[in-house]
Amino acid sequence: MILIKNGIIIDGSGSGRRDADLLIKDGRILEIKREIQSNVDEIIDASGKIVCPGFVDIHSHFDG
Repeated sequence: MILIKNGIIIDGSGSGRRDADLLIKDGRILEIKREIQSNVDEIIDASGKIVCPGFVDIHSHFDG
């Protein structure tokens, strides 16, 4: 499991940004909340950084 701590969450739902942690297991988001305490394999400190969970980049170079 991966825990991303202290990020600024922007989830694309139209709601405002919020400070929160994000817990990921097997490539899927398990939990997003203010402070997560869990036994994890890796912790990423995202202090001062924006985290966009579930973001899909639809950009392509196809001009057809």
